[in-house]
Amino acid sequence: MEDYLQGCRAALQESRPLHVVLGNESCDLDSMVSALALAFYLMKTNEAEEVFIPVLNIKRSELPLRGDNVFFLQKVHIPETSLIFRDEIDLHALHQAGQLTLILVDHHVLPKSDTALKDAVTEVLDHRPIEQKHCPPCQVAVELVGSCATLVTERILQGAPEILDRQTATLLHGTIILDCVNMDPKIGKATLKDKKYVEKLEALFPDLPQRNEIFDSLQKAKFDVSGLTTEQMLRKDQKTIYRQGTRVAVSAIYMDLETFLQRADLLADLSAFCQAHSYDALVAMTIFFSTQNEPVRQLAIFCPHVVLRMTICGVLERSQSPPLDLTPLLSTHPNLQAYFQGNTQVSRKKLLPLLHEALSAYLDSMHIPTGQPETGSVSREQGDKDLDRAGDSLISGLSQDEEDPPLPPTPVNSLVDECPLDRGLPKLSAEAIFEKCCQISLSQATAASSSNK
Repeated sequence: MEDYLQGCRAALQESRPLHVVLGNESCDLDSMVSALALAFYLMKTNEAEEVFIPVLNIKRSELPLRGDNVFFLQKVHIPETSLIFRDEIDLHALHQAGQLTLILVDHHVLPKSDTALKDAVTEVLDHRPIEQKHCPPCQVAVELVGSCATLVTERILQGAPEILDRQTATLLHGTIILDCVNMDPKIGKATLKDKKYVEKLEALFPDLPQRNEIFDSLQKAKFDVSGLTTEQMLRKDQKTIYRQGTRVAVSAIYMDLETFLQRADLLADLSAFCQAHSYDALVAMTIFFSTQNEPVRQLAIFCPHVVLRMTICGVLERSQSPPLDLTPLLSTHPNLQAYFQGNTQVSRKKLLPLLHEALSAYLDSMHIPTGQPETGSVSREQGDKDLDRAGDSLISGLSQDEEDPPLPPTPVNSLVDECPLDRGLPKLSAEAIFEKCCQISLSQATAASSSNK
């Protein structure tokens, strides 16, 4: 695989037609590995000396936000320098020159900014329900399995099993296991086909990592934020709510609040983040497990605007539906209020309506018409309005204020919150996984308490 990827970079320097295998805009592990493995297979099996190259559909600078991707690449000894990112190849110029053929993997709907590339799409391989009106008129293979990597594995083993090496098998095997939550039947994401091809890979390569080992390692890497800057931590799992020009970022941070608040130059970083992305306020929800394996939630509200900050804090403190059970924490940072959240069942999803309520109250106090609430998703590490792929509204049916430039679209085909096409398999975002762990932890604690009575 590594030699093949180095050859792909060399091919970019030549003026020749290219077959590009393009993953989705979330570039999660499934999208990345599916693009790499499918392009590798197509290159190895074509007889016309055509060039097939995988392209990761994000900027290179965004890769560090995907801890599991970075970890797995290092584990299988694929250097990041050998990969090709979206900001390193001009697909539109290639298309205009008649030198582009596009193969979509792990998605089938191009964003608005790439509509002109639709004519270049010759094949789609995806694992979510098809959206006929947006799907390119080409060969389409869609099957509702837990991981797109399963379909790529099937293609390779049915078409040319001899080209599959241990490095590629390791990538496919680990990705399917992560996507299917370690094939746990209680979760129910793994289909019979997912199980079948995990077992086939294990039969072909008996020395592949144990399922528990690779799942735990990838899961840990996904939540590891130790090497990220403050801005990267805030953007890693972020949503945005906005109404009448007032914008609030809501970020999930997987560490304890005390450690987060002790970061060097934190206040300057928070101010710079809000200014760079035109946020009026930032709500950071820290979530982690205590040494007793119990879920812990904390909140921090950063806002230079006193009235807006006091309004948000007041609504959250007074809320009874649901009650957050907030206990104020001492903070030496100006413009920042911190809390311990006693009710760990209140997730970000449940907090968002309260923040919408706070925005309405703030706008009322400022005598500004409230208009309709809007929520934008920057989860799965999507960038903000400064990215050049800004396009469609993030949630179907919600209007955008004219003075608010639209955020880049959440990948319509990715398993992220509020995805209109995700109607098949269960959603397993970082927040959802944490919620499941919270439920298991609380149920175990309750059971233990009952047995001791």
